[in-house]
Amino acid sequence: MTRPATAIRRGAGRRSLVRMLLVVPPVALLAGLLWYATLIDREAAPEGSADAIVALTGGPERIGEAVEQLAAGRGKRLLITGVNRATNVDALARLVPRYEALFDCCIDIDHSAINTIGNAVETRRWARERGFHSLMIVTSSYHMPRALAEISHQLPDATLLPFPVTTERQRAAPWWSNAGSARMLVSEYLKYLVAIVRMRFDALDRSTELASSRPDADS
Repeated sequence: MTRPATAIRRGAGRRSLVRMLLVVPPVALLAGLLWYATLIDREAAPEGSADAIVALTGGPERIGEAVEQLAAGRGKRLLITGVNRATNVDALARLVPRYEALFDCCIDIDHSAINTIGNAVETRRWARERGFHSLMIVTSSYHMPRALAEISHQLPDATLLPFPVTTERQRAAPWWSNAGSARMLVSEYLKYLVAIVRMRFDALDRSTELASSRPDADS
């Protein structure tokens, strides 16, 4: 009699475990999404200045905001990274006609980066070549957490000041009331999770390499 009862209990325990495995991940993802939405809603333009400014392309609003911050003296120089190869300096300058002269003296254009990882790599190269230690990062509010994570991964000792850009559509209605905004938020959240996991594995690989390269303490 005890064996069937034990088997029943084990079967019930397995079913409970399966139900938990089916329920917990979606709930965790939803909770994380809500946290992410709250995080980007709380972000505000920073006070103070940085050594330089970096704008990650993706919309004319980002370039306009970045150039305005440069004109206001909140950075010595501006990098616009991820610019389409077909877009030249004159086309970018036309987006901000009041500040066209800044493109001749104080703005650098990067055509190499094709994604956020590339943006971060080019930002590291540019900042190190010019000796910048603090950067104001200009990108969309949705994109900001991932951009900061990638740039921090490449420049762990740099001070980063986020300058999130919000579009008119974002300001007009909450993200959950607009299908396009909701898709963008979900997409950025999932990309952010993937980036964080990848960077954790990168850090683990580096730690393993350092440990294996050290001479044996007993030798």
